Amino acid sequence: MVSATTHTPVLLREAADALVHNRGGHYVDGTFGRGGHSRAILARLATEGRLTAYDKDPQAVAHAQTTVDDTRFCIRHASFTEMRELPARSVDGVLLDLGVSSPQIDTPQRGFSFRHDGPLDMRMDTTRGQSAADWLATADTQQIAEVIRDYGEERFATPIAKAIVARRQERGALTSTSELAQLVAGAVKTREPGQNPATRTFQAIRIFINAELEELQQALHAALLILKPGGTLAVITFHSLEDRIVKQFMVRHSRETVDRRQPVMAQRSPASMLLQDLHRVRPSAAEVQSNPRARSAILRTAVRSQEAFA
Repeated sequence: MVSATTHTPVLLREAADALVHNRGGHYVDGTFGRGGHSRAILARLATEGRLTAYDKDPQAVAHAQTTVDDTRFCIRHASFTEMRELPARSVDGVLLDLGVSSPQIDTPQRGFSFRHDGPLDMRMDTTRGQSAADWLATADTQQIAEVIRDYGEERFATPIAKAIVARRQERGALTSTSELAQLVAGAVKTREPGQNPATRTFQAIRIFINAELEELQQALHAALLILKPGGTLAVITFHSLEDRIVKQFMVRHSRETVDRRQPVMAQRSPASMLLQDLHRVRPSAAEVQSNPRARSAILRTAVRSQEAFA
């Protein structure tokens, strides 16, 4: 069994119900987190079913190793891109729950949130890679502005970047989340109702430091390789950049992409369409009320085409 967690998984029932169609199958949870979705998947599996989970966060892996006592389950300390190492057409369903978990956000030492003062880290995997503070200590104004604009969709990206570099030159590099949040607040001239002015900047730097969008695209392609015909791909996103990538990927590889305006001979053959049965689900009003972090979530699902393997 998997113990209770301090993280409330979003769209739990909807994701597990959409994913598990073969109780004796092999499933992948690409983002174990604190095990909420894994627990729901295991509850739906028969004795012969299997669940392989991945997580870059060593704390999440340690949590799995100490709280999951189930022979059907295994956890790997790795990015979900590593599922490409599984045999082709061997998996009945893949779940990706993107974004940051509540324990990551609520732990000041991880540096993900402007709500708590802590070291400016932001790495999902604290055992490797460059921290946010390390990058901000060396990146130039143009690099910082591009990241904040492209990954945060922040219209004040250039003033924020200039303020970061000026602060570095005058008083040394930023080292804490509160320092960054205060600096951003001073550079953002127009506030969005109900949103901290540092929200977009923190999101952008976190996405960049962890190569989140690049890894998402790699994972989506890996899922296509390992899914059996009839297997389900389910992805939960929390912001427009992620959702756009997932939506475009699913549409591009589905029958929906056939351009009926083209001559018949110019259309892609049905055998080349790799996904079908696309669906989108949003959290209910009741879920959003009980778990405000669910308000921006979108679950997209698609089924691996049978015809693609004909």
